[in-house]
Amino acid sequence: MANLNKVMLIGNLTRDPEVRYTPKGTAVTDIALAVNRIYSTDEGERREEATFVDVTLWGRQAEIAGQYMRKGRPVFVEGRLQMDTWEDKQTGQKRSRLKVIGEAFQFLGGKDDGSSPAGSPSTQEFAPPGGGGYRTERPSGGRPQPSGGSGYRSEEPHPASPPPDFGHEEEDDIPF
Repeated sequence: MANLNKVMLIGNLTRDPEVRYTPKGTAVTDIALAVNRIYSTDEGERREEATFVDVTLWGRQAEIAGQYMRKGRPVFVEGRLQMDTWEDKQTGQKRSRLKVIGEAFQFLGGKDDGSSPAGSPSTQEFAPPGGGGYRTERPSGGRPQPSGGSGYRSEEPHPASPPPDFGHEEEDDIPF
Protein backbone atom coordinates (compact mmCIF):
# COMPACT_ATOMS: atom_id res chain seq x y z
CA MET A 1 0.00 0.00 0.00
CA ALA A 2 1.29 3.47 -0.89
CA ASN A 3 1.81 6.15 1.72
CA LEU A 4 1.40 9.88 1.37
CA ASN A 5 2.42 12.51 3.90
CA LYS A 6 1.51 15.85 2.33
CA VAL A 7 -0.01 18.97 3.87
CA MET A 8 -1.15 22.17 2.16
CA LEU A 9 -2.29 25.08 4.30
CA ILE A 10 -3.33 28.68 3.73
CA GLY A 11 -3.48 30.84 6.81
CA ASN A 12 -2.28 33.95 8.58
CA LEU A 13 0.86 34.13 10.68
CA THR A 14 0.09 34.46 14.38
CA ARG A 15 3.51 35.87 15.32
CA ASP A 16 6.68 37.18 13.74
CA PRO A 17 9.17 34.38 13.01
CA GLU A 18 12.48 34.24 14.87
CA VAL A 19 15.39 32.64 13.04
CA ARG A 20 17.89 30.61 15.05
CA TYR A 21 20.81 28.47 13.94
CA THR A 22 21.89 24.91 14.71
CA PRO A 23 25.47 24.29 15.91
CA LYS A 24 26.35 23.39 12.30
CA GLY A 25 25.02 26.76 11.08
CA THR A 26 21.72 25.66 9.53
CA ALA A 27 18.92 28.22 9.87
CA VAL A 28 15.67 27.06 11.46
CA THR A 29 12.51 28.96 12.32
CA ASP A 30 9.15 28.02 13.76
CA ILE A 31 6.07 29.83 12.53
CA ALA A 32 2.45 29.43 13.56
CA LEU A 33 -0.49 29.67 11.18
CA ALA A 34 -4.11 30.38 12.01
CA VAL A 35 -6.15 28.44 9.47
CA ASN A 36 -9.81 29.47 9.48
CA ARG A 37 -12.83 27.38 8.59
CA ILE A 38 -16.19 28.99 7.99
CA TYR A 39 -19.26 26.81 8.25
CA SER A 40 -23.00 27.00 8.83
CA THR A 41 -24.76 25.40 11.76
CA ASP A 42 -27.94 23.34 11.37
CA GLU A 43 -29.87 26.53 12.19
CA GLY A 44 -28.18 28.39 9.30
CA GLU A 45 -25.94 30.51 11.50
CA ARG A 46 -22.48 31.18 10.03
CA ARG A 47 -19.60 30.35 12.34
CA GLU A 48 -15.86 30.52 12.06
CA GLU A 49 -13.29 28.42 13.85
CA ALA A 50 -9.52 28.75 13.79
CA THR A 51 -7.01 25.93 13.91
CA PHE A 52 -3.50 26.86 14.97
CA VAL A 53 -0.74 24.91 13.23
CA ASP A 54 2.98 24.95 14.08
CA VAL A 55 5.32 24.87 11.07
CA THR A 56 9.11 24.46 11.07
CA LEU A 57 11.18 25.80 8.18
CA TRP A 58 14.83 24.93 7.56
CA GLY A 59 17.77 26.40 5.64
CA ARG A 60 17.27 29.20 3.16
CA GLN A 61 13.49 29.01 3.60
CA ALA A 62 13.92 29.76 7.31
CA GLU A 63 16.10 32.78 6.52
CA ILE A 64 13.64 34.15 3.95
CA ALA A 65 10.73 33.63 6.34
CA GLY A 66 12.60 35.50 9.06
CA GLN A 67 13.33 38.35 6.69
CA TYR A 68 9.91 38.82 5.06
CA MET A 69 7.15 37.13 7.08
CA ARG A 70 5.27 39.23 9.59
CA LYS A 71 2.40 38.59 11.98
CA GLY A 72 -0.96 38.67 10.20
CA ARG A 73 0.47 38.07 6.73
CA PRO A 74 -1.30 35.40 4.64
CA VAL A 75 0.90 32.54 3.45
CA PHE A 76 0.54 29.19 1.66
CA VAL A 77 2.64 26.38 3.17
CA GLU A 78 3.27 22.97 1.68
CA GLY A 79 4.95 20.30 3.74
CA ARG A 80 4.66 17.05 5.66
CA LEU A 81 3.46 16.02 9.10
CA GLN A 82 5.91 15.06 11.82
CA MET A 83 5.19 13.77 15.33
CA ASP A 84 7.48 15.13 18.04
CA THR A 85 7.65 13.14 21.28
CA TRP A 86 9.47 13.93 24.51
CA GLU A 87 9.34 13.31 28.22
CA ASP A 88 8.09 16.16 30.37
CA LYS A 89 10.90 17.01 32.80
CA GLN A 90 8.52 18.15 35.55
CA THR A 91 5.96 15.34 35.47
CA GLY A 92 7.91 12.57 33.75
CA GLN A 93 4.97 11.98 31.40
CA LYS A 94 5.48 11.21 27.75
CA ARG A 95 4.27 14.14 25.61
CA SER A 96 3.75 14.50 21.89
CA ARG A 97 2.62 17.04 19.34
CA LEU A 98 1.95 17.00 15.64
CA LYS A 99 3.58 19.72 13.54
CA VAL A 100 4.29 20.50 9.89
CA ILE A 101 7.77 20.49 8.38
CA GLY A 102 7.53 23.17 5.69
CA GLU A 103 8.97 22.10 2.34
CA ALA A 104 7.70 25.11 0.36
CA PHE A 105 5.89 28.34 1.07
CA GLN A 106 4.31 31.12 -0.92
CA PHE A 107 3.52 34.66 0.15
CA LEU A 108 -0.10 35.56 -0.57
CA GLY A 109 -1.76 38.92 -0.98
CA GLY A 110 -0.61 41.73 -3.20
CA LYS A 111 1.72 44.61 -2.54
CA ASP A 112 -1.33 46.86 -2.60
CA ASP A 113 -2.85 45.35 0.56
CA GLY A 114 -0.23 46.95 2.79
CA SER A 115 0.76 43.67 4.40
CA SER A 116 4.13 43.26 2.72
CA PRO A 117 7.19 45.34 3.51
CA ALA A 118 8.79 47.26 0.65
CA GLY A 119 10.94 45.07 -1.57
CA SER A 120 9.60 41.78 -0.24
CA PRO A 121 8.56 39.00 -2.58
CA SER A 122 4.80 38.82 -2.96
CA THR A 123 2.31 37.19 -5.30
CA GLN A 124 -1.39 36.49 -5.62
CA GLU A 125 -0.91 33.12 -7.32
CA PHE A 126 0.92 29.95 -6.50
CA ALA A 127 4.39 29.55 -7.99
CA PRO A 128 4.43 29.06 -11.77
CA PRO A 129 5.38 25.69 -13.29
CA GLY A 130 9.11 25.15 -13.50
CA GLY A 131 9.97 28.00 -11.15
CA GLY A 132 9.59 28.30 -7.46
CA GLY A 133 12.18 30.67 -6.07
CA TYR A 134 14.79 28.57 -4.33
CA ARG A 135 15.34 24.85 -4.55
CA THR A 136 16.93 23.31 -1.52
CA GLU A 137 18.86 20.08 -1.92
CA ARG A 138 18.09 18.06 1.20
CA PRO A 139 20.75 15.34 1.38
CA SER A 140 23.83 17.44 0.67
CA GLY A 141 22.58 20.63 2.25
CA GLY A 142 24.27 22.55 -0.58
CA ARG A 143 23.63 26.16 -1.43
CA PRO A 144 20.15 26.93 -2.70
CA GLN A 145 19.94 27.56 -6.43
CA PRO A 146 17.72 30.36 -7.73
CA SER A 147 15.12 29.08 -10.15
CA GLY A 148 12.78 32.02 -10.74
CA GLY A 149 9.28 32.64 -9.42
CA SER A 150 8.31 34.11 -6.09
CA GLY A 151 7.75 31.04 -3.93
CA TYR A 152 10.30 29.09 -1.94
CA ARG A 153 10.41 25.38 -2.50
CA SER A 154 12.50 22.30 -1.89
CA GLU A 155 13.16 19.57 -4.45
CA GLU A 156 9.57 18.50 -5.24
CA PRO A 157 8.57 19.35 -8.84
CA HIS A 158 5.73 21.72 -9.68
CA PRO A 159 2.56 20.50 -11.38
CA ALA A 160 2.58 20.44 -15.19
CA SER A 161 -0.08 23.15 -15.48
CA PRO A 162 -0.82 26.29 -13.47
CA PRO A 163 -3.63 26.17 -10.91
CA PRO A 164 -7.05 27.39 -12.08
CA ASP A 165 -7.91 31.04 -11.59
CA PHE A 166 -10.88 31.18 -9.22
CA GLY A 167 -11.07 34.96 -9.29
CA HIS A 168 -11.79 37.05 -6.23
CA GLU A 169 -15.02 35.63 -4.85
CA GLU A 170 -16.47 36.98 -1.66
CA GLU A 171 -16.98 34.51 1.17
CA ASP A 172 -20.76 34.88 0.73
CA ASP A 173 -20.48 33.44 -2.80
CA ILE A 174 -18.88 30.19 -1.66
CA PRO A 175 -21.51 27.42 -1.49
CA PHE A 176 -20.03 25.60 1.51
